[in-house]
Amino acid sequence: MTRKLFVTTALPYANGPFHIGHVMEYIQADIWVRSQRMQHAEVRFVCADDAHGAPIMIAAEKAGKTPQQFVADIAAGRKQYLDGFHIAFDNWHSTDGPENHELAQSIYLALRKNELIEVRTIEQFFDPDKGMFLPDRFIKGECPKCGAQDQYGDNCEVCGAVYAPTDLKKPYSALSGATPVLRTSEHFFFKLSDARCVEYLESWTQDGRLQPEVANKVREWFGRDEAGQVSLGDWDISRDAPYFGIEIPDAPGKYFYVWLDAPVGYLASLKNWFVKNVPGDAGAAFDAYLAQPDLEQVHFIGKDIVTFHTLFWPAMLKFSGRKTPDRVYVHGHLTVSGEKMSKSRGTGISPLRYLELGMDAEWLRYYIAAKLNARVEDLDFNPDDFVARVNSDLVGKYVNIASRAAGFLAKRFGGRLSADVGVEGRVLLDGLRAHAAVVREHYETREYGKALREVMLLADRVNEYVDQNKPWELAKQDGAEARLHDVCTVCIEAFRLLTLYLKPVLPATAARVEAFLGIAPLAWEDAARALGAHTIGAFSHLLQRVDPKKLEALFEPPPAPPAPLPGGEALAPEIGIDDFAKVDLRIARIVSAEAVEGSSKLLRLMLDLGEGRTRQVFSGIAAAYAPEQLAGKLTVVVANLAPRKMKFGVSEGMVLAASHADEKAQPGVFVLEPWPGAQPGMRIR
Repeated sequence: MTRKLFVTTALPYANGPFHIGHVMEYIQADIWVRSQRMQHAEVRFVCADDAHGAPIMIAAEKAGKTPQQFVADIAAGRKQYLDGFHIAFDNWHSTDGPENHELAQSIYLALRKNELIEVRTIEQFFDPDKGMFLPDRFIKGECPKCGAQDQYGDNCEVCGAVYAPTDLKKPYSALSGATPVLRTSEHFFFKLSDARCVEYLESWTQDGRLQPEVANKVREWFGRDEAGQVSLGDWDISRDAPYFGIEIPDAPGKYFYVWLDAPVGYLASLKNWFVKNVPGDAGAAFDAYLAQPDLEQVHFIGKDIVTFHTLFWPAMLKFSGRKTPDRVYVHGHLTVSGEKMSKSRGTGISPLRYLELGMDAEWLRYYIAAKLNARVEDLDFNPDDFVARVNSDLVGKYVNIASRAAGFLAKRFGGRLSADVGVEGRVLLDGLRAHAAVVREHYETREYGKALREVMLLADRVNEYVDQNKPWELAKQDGAEARLHDVCTVCIEAFRLLTLYLKPVLPATAARVEAFLGIAPLAWEDAARALGAHTIGAFSHLLQRVDPKKLEALFEPPPAPPAPLPGGEALAPEIGIDDFAKVDLRIARIVSAEAVEGSSKLLRLMLDLGEGRTRQVFSGIAAAYAPEQLAGKLTVVVANLAPRKMKFGVSEGMVLAASHADEKAQPGVFVLEPWPGAQPGMRIR
């Protein structure tokens, strides 16, 4: 029976380009999907942009665009990443598409009919300047537990306390700086506390469809009520206008909270695929597809969004009469040289920069796969390890096998393989074929690291065979023609098998190998077959070694601006207000300053921008200021400048200072200092 799979990855928020964490998740899912397709499974692999919410509405306003145009501009840049890293989604859509509006409202109405929606009056903060209720992350103030300043409205990043926004001391709006006021509003709640939901989720989360560590974590979120019964809290699923999202039926001015309609985007993207590809009634075809009893629904997600996918999402589906997920596969985060990735700080590897430098996408696919397993573990990108693995495994072990044999076959035998390779060759090839089921199972269970280690051990066996039989010496010996033919044939047949095992990870290389060998696209059953007396094509280089210079360029900061003109600087080219708005200038307090060992120009500044943490910034002002002159001072910082990875560490911004155009003739650097009354975090407009 053909296996039927509906597979998704987490929806990226449509407020910026993909970061390397997105690409890692897509690669993980893509490898799994490709292995399934090599077993002839029927797969629908979809994703979409998560397009709604207050942050996008606010970002669009700052950019002078409608939310729809803002999201469309972000979406227009997706294809270059997906194609560049060989990620083969069947469909990419948006949660602002008509399918998502219809499905989200339909699911809500079913939940309401099932008496799982409740309307309550709540108090929440309202920004009188912006004329809107404030999401928790747009309210700041002093932590009610430890007193730390500039903490968000839902949790303290200093002491870790969790609280309601109304518990904050001295709250202010992160949008306008105004003091918010409490106002009442009717909100809609999904009653997860209902005994039906609790009973179902207790079973669903513990029945083996989640990884053990995920199931254990989810169990911690179930509480106990006064009677000792297992309980869950209800979920606020509404937001007040103005809000960019999907309107709640029969509730003017009310919208679904973005996390209600975001996972519905999985279904909407699938339905959009049917709209694009199935003639006639696409809606009926979509419903019939999901109604298949043997269809498996599989989600790949990061560990930071487990709550939504293991409590809210299955309950929404179950009690609206829809199919629930069969598997939710959770992965860890990606670090770079041991440092945590941060989307908000822009640190890490730029996937687009990687591609622009001409680095092979399959180097990254292989390296990530080699470190992935079925557990929820973070994996680290280490540049030195990256070079060693790619050059040793892919070039030194794998591609080397074909390059050592193809030339002799072309010159001596017209590219034709031997019909029978002898006992020694058959033993080696049978041994390689015997591992097909093990490698395939490792892909099935997402133990990609084990799969690739298995393949490279097999490659070692083949290279040992080559070294023992030395085709380059056989080519010089009289009467060794048949032996040379057999040895080179064994190499090519072994290379075909290794390519089959690597194909989910290296699809582009596999396609080139298939063309070189003159064979149909490889599938798992091909492991049991032999090429026999087959003629292959001309061999050409399949993979290059990593160029260390390109890898270094991936981590280099942008080039420094040209030196100023002597005798005074002309004004820079005219810009519009939209250009200026892109530069986020903030007041910062210099918490500490110190000299940088090994540099006569730089000072290391630790800055407080009102974010609940300090930023490290390296500034070339050591000749003008002693560290003790700066500590405690207020200054101005470019807050949204992409972090630079420098020799001494990562610099997370730029302190503004004035200087003469000709610093040699008129020395002096003057750090900008705002007037008293300014506070860290204030934006300069």
